[in-house]
Amino acid sequence: MPPTLASLVHHSALKLTVRAGEDRLDVPVRWAHVSELADPVPYMEGGELLLITALTLDAEDPDAMRRYVKRLAGAGVVGLGFAVGVNYEETPKALVDAAEEEGLPLLEVPRRTPFLAISKAVSAAIAADQYRAVTAGFAAQRELTKQALSDGPQGLLAALAGQVDGWAALYDASGAVVAAAPEWAGRRAGRLTPDVERLRERPAPASSVVGGEDRVELHSLGTGRRPRAALAVGTAAALGTAERYAVHSAIALLTLTTERSRPLHAAEQRIGAAVLRMLLAGQPEHARTVAGDLYGELLDAPFRLILAESASASAARAHADGHARVAAAKPSKAQVAVPDTNGDPLGGLAEIVESAAARSGESVLVVPDGERLVVLAVDGGAAVAACGEYALALDAARTGGREQPAAEEAELVVGLSAPAGPIAAAGAYKQAEQALSVARRRGRSLVEHEELAAGSVLPLLADDAVRAFADGLLRPLYEHDATGRGDLVASLRAWLSRHGQWDAAAADLGVHRHTLRYRMRRVEEILGRSLDDPDVRMELWLALKTTAAAVE
Repeated sequence: MPPTLASLVHHSALKLTVRAGEDRLDVPVRWAHVSELADPVPYMEGGELLLITALTLDAEDPDAMRRYVKRLAGAGVVGLGFAVGVNYEETPKALVDAAEEEGLPLLEVPRRTPFLAISKAVSAAIAADQYRAVTAGFAAQRELTKQALSDGPQGLLAALAGQVDGWAALYDASGAVVAAAPEWAGRRAGRLTPDVERLRERPAPASSVVGGEDRVELHSLGTGRRPRAALAVGTAAALGTAERYAVHSAIALLTLTTERSRPLHAAEQRIGAAVLRMLLAGQPEHARTVAGDLYGELLDAPFRLILAESASASAARAHADGHARVAAAKPSKAQVAVPDTNGDPLGGLAEIVESAAARSGESVLVVPDGERLVVLAVDGGAAVAACGEYALALDAARTGGREQPAAEEAELVVGLSAPAGPIAAAGAYKQAEQALSVARRRGRSLVEHEELAAGSVLPLLADDAVRAFADGLLRPLYEHDATGRGDLVASLRAWLSRHGQWDAAAADLGVHRHTLRYRMRRVEEILGRSLDDPDVRMELWLALKTTAAAVE
């Protein structure tokens, strides 16, 4: 520990005597400084032991001494050393009384003890304390490295918690706790997730201090613009020099671990891409052989295939498919918590899914595929649930909580297949692609394939190209009816809804069946199509439903 006034008093060679402030001798001394100025305060930084002979002071004037001592205490001077046998044979009573009144320790320095000896003693004690701190820091670094190599991050955190006499926790890129030590610290660390998320918004390296039950330091980990993880260190008081060395060593080791994992992660993605290609090619056995134990039981258990695109890629694809799209406005900020994608929604989804899988102990296969992201995740698992929550958060931010989609398009578009196994991977990919296409058309962030099977085809008609087809097909009939020469559109709708039953349709319209037959012949003449053709009847019915939906 650093030198204190008590350690200087107990220094046998200095022969110092305490004249005031005996109860405050445990204060650390940052330096020993000599000054005979009447007001040395402008040259003080705080924490000094000031050494004087009262060469320019009237040390016997009570008022002058009270003002002098009060200024020193206010400047943070921790003690006053007064040399006797120079200007005064003994310490003046006025100075002693002023020091007692202000609570400032006053040490009497005998004539045979030069101020230089006191300065050397303070300097030597500070140097020894720093040496002990550096030595302890190196020992801590060795212990942390040993634990990191043998037990990974969990062992490193346990060693760090012991070094700082507190607790430590590691967070992933999403702000979730992935490891903590001691075990009881996990719940406390979990309450700091909002603070970790705010830290994540700043470029690495970044740090902050959070108050509360204890003092917590948060440090981001990673060398890129986006932090890959964060470290929390909780202690009862501010860290000392040795503890600071331990924390910095832990930061370096954890950063090295995350950075070294990047090429490993890239290699894993290449293997994952190869495994995915084999599954889609109908070669599950080859896929299992290549994957080995990398994806656990993922390739044997029912999984979901997730297919995601960014909004820009979806817009381009929709345009290429010939579907007119409304120009997208920039999504407005909504009053909901939405993940910060930093302009990379696919990367944000990958982080969310991988973090959720890691926390739950699941295996997940994530493969970037150009402007798309392909994910294989355990059916009913945390990764699939996290994907759905992520998409819902993006939708809520975009729509502002409204049930109907907003005019602006989704930042991310996701299609989710039905549960499938390795043999049906190609079918699952097709299902996800179909769901993705529907999500793109409906302006939603996520659509599950089960929705398409359990729902209706009618919502799919809400497409500009389909509406244009319907308008073009029925326009001649609407133009005919506008002249007041009949009600062909209503008659066609009634006849189709009754599956061509003349009497029932005529009754619905309140006309004779011969009148209805005449109207249907006029429909055929105007459109140039035969109502005996089932394809024509299907197209006319869908066109009528499309125009009706547009009017509603």
